[in-house]
Amino acid sequence: MSLDHVRPWRNIYRRKSRQIMVGSVPVGGDAPISVQTMTNTLTTDVAATVAQVQAVAEAGADIVRVSVPDEASAKAIKEIVTESPVPLVADIHFHYKRGIEAAKGGAACLRINPGNIGDETRVKEVIRAARDHGCCIRIGVNAGSLEKHLLEKYGEPCPDAMVESGLEHIRILQDNDFHDFKISVKASDVFLAAAAYQGIAEATDAPIHLGITEAGGLVSGTIKSAVGIGNLLWMGIGDTIRVSLSADPVEEVKVGYQILKSLGLRHRGVNVISCPSCARQGFDVIRTVEILEKRLEHIKTPMSLSIIGCVVNGPGEALMTDIGFTGGGAGSGMVYLAGRQSHKMSNDQMIDHIVEQVEKRAAGIEAAKETAGQITIGGCWTVGLVCLLSRSLPLYQRRG
Repeated sequence: MSLDHVRPWRNIYRRKSRQIMVGSVPVGGDAPISVQTMTNTLTTDVAATVAQVQAVAEAGADIVRVSVPDEASAKAIKEIVTESPVPLVADIHFHYKRGIEAAKGGAACLRINPGNIGDETRVKEVIRAARDHGCCIRIGVNAGSLEKHLLEKYGEPCPDAMVESGLEHIRILQDNDFHDFKISVKASDVFLAAAAYQGIAEATDAPIHLGITEAGGLVSGTIKSAVGIGNLLWMGIGDTIRVSLSADPVEEVKVGYQILKSLGLRHRGVNVISCPSCARQGFDVIRTVEILEKRLEHIKTPMSLSIIGCVVNGPGEALMTDIGFTGGGAGSGMVYLAGRQSHKMSNDQMIDHIVEQVEKRAAGIEAAKETAGQITIGGCWTVGLVCLLSRSLPLYQRRG
């Protein structure tokens, strides 16, 4: 069932790509765009690494990458894999044997950098290990570590050099009859990365891993990633993403989902729509939203919540969200449920009441999923047709 005809200007038509499996997670084809991150613990500290993997998985990470810089880290991968709730990607640099060891240890994917993994003979050995142990491979081209002959040819990192690097290594994999691979062409410069990704998207049907590498801190890196990754996704390019931040990996996952949410490509948890506040506000909007975002982190069910300080835009926004609160006067505001005006609530009781209403609606949506089954509308998993008719479907999906 498609709602494309309702608002065609909202549609994103994804590039057609082959689908591969990263462990149990499908990447490419018509699979949902997956969200990745990378641990920053010492891989040899198995307990710390497992704890971080579990934390990012709880935040929604579908796939987690773990650095394998030495033999001890490769040995640790085997222990980490047994405790991980999601597939692990082994990040391999400089020494091809680490890739072989990680494949034997149970990694679901090997990320190799063409510029520093070694000559074609070594790459072939990594391919053999991946095939023997059921791993896929990510070709990870990076503007900061291009092959010497390409730098000599082009004079500097540029989109053509990055695409050529990627295609050279695709050829090696395909010449060895290995096709379970995805590719990334990352750069810290948004323009360079975007141009390289457009070039590689035109040249291959392989699944594409998106990222703006070394994007920066939490705020600056989020903005740079949203601009770079967001624009590529808008063009239909990208099958899996990783937001690279100098911050807690959990924050990378959160930002990744926010980018996907903003484009309507994937929904998880509560999408809060709130005003910046002004002199018209009937309650402290900024503090309220800050508290609500923390208290609603445990909600995984997709739904929308509007928190608006006054009646100028508040009622209109509330009619378009699952739950809403609009500030009024005299210490109270109006609560909206399922797009309808419901009842008044005092400002001092509003936060607890909103949390209760969100939890209640989430429970109702999840129960409806179990009884009615699931259908796909506009590329997002939603509850079944019975729920659509009974208005249990989250409002953002009913709007298309």
